[in-house]
Amino acid sequence: MRIVSVVGARPQFVKLAVICQAVAARSEPWIHRIVHTGQHYDRALSSVFFEELMIPSPDHDLGVGSGPHGEQTGEMLKRLEPVLEAEKPDWVLLYGDTNSTLAGAVVAAKLGLSTAHVESGLRSFRRTMPEEINRIVADHLSDLLFCPTELAVANLRNEGLAARAILTGDVMYDASLAFSEAAERSDGPLAKSWRRGEFCLATVHRAENTDDPNRLREIVEALDQIAKTISPVVWPIHPRTQNRLKDMGLSTGSLATLGPVSYLEMLLLESRARFVLTDSGGVQKEAYFFKIPCVTLRQETEWVETLENNCNVLADCHQATILKAALDIGKAGPWTALYGDGKAGARILDALASHGS
Repeated sequence: MRIVSVVGARPQFVKLAVICQAVAARSEPWIHRIVHTGQHYDRALSSVFFEELMIPSPDHDLGVGSGPHGEQTGEMLKRLEPVLEAEKPDWVLLYGDTNSTLAGAVVAAKLGLSTAHVESGLRSFRRTMPEEINRIVADHLSDLLFCPTELAVANLRNEGLAARAILTGDVMYDASLAFSEAAERSDGPLAKSWRRGEFCLATVHRAENTDDPNRLREIVEALDQIAKTISPVVWPIHPRTQNRLKDMGLSTGSLATLGPVSYLEMLLLESRARFVLTDSGGVQKEAYFFKIPCVTLRQETEWVETLENNCNVLADCHQATILKAALDIGKAGPWTALYGDGKAGARILDALASHGS
């Protein structure tokens, strides 16, 4: 079996690590090629993940870099097509909802290659989100749709895609089980500085928050108040967010700000946090995996299952609602199993093998 994984952004590297581990565990030979589009190219957002998660170096690095959606996606289409033509895989494997996912889906479909989408069936039902467009296109073009939850399967059923949908569980849950012990064993400065339950963790990176001055200001002011009245706030800041803060002259002096952290460092912070504030879908889930209450800085979430029992609360960007959610955070739980049994990677390979090419 010959497969090609197309990745380009930080969350996809974590999902890719699970597939790499599953391939390595196979007794029969699998050929697995990795294409890195270069969507995330900074070491803190890219190569450190390959090193830390023991992912083989990419077989093809397209070096696309950043840029407006159309420009970036267009470059990916141009550079990816000859790679997939040369590789001639049995399956092209796509992950998540980035521009790399979109480009991989379009090129593979145009070339008539069999395509499978990992983390399929998620919906925010907001077409204004670029990620939503990417998810929908990837799902409708792919031949197999690997779903993390029952709700994801239901979403695909409602779109007439039930025949392609397979419930596998969540590869991110596989990853958290595989790497959380290594994260806790780490002996770096974060492990020494931040003890369990003595801080809250914040992440803010979505364009809807970082590119809107009013939304970003409300969020920063809310984090400032939380840091001064409830709990210290640790905030690893995405480079794009850092640039926006600088442009707006917003102060983060009351917050414990960090540069981008590695995956293991993020797992460590998530598992030790008193609660999490985030606009990241992946961080919402990982908080749930560790049974850490979460405040989501958006109007909606693709992971609506996490909203059960106050485990995750939608607070949008408003300072008052964020503060209220933070004050009420102790009411979270109980926590139920939502994301499978940690064997999603193996199920994905089984499905690829059983469906042929």
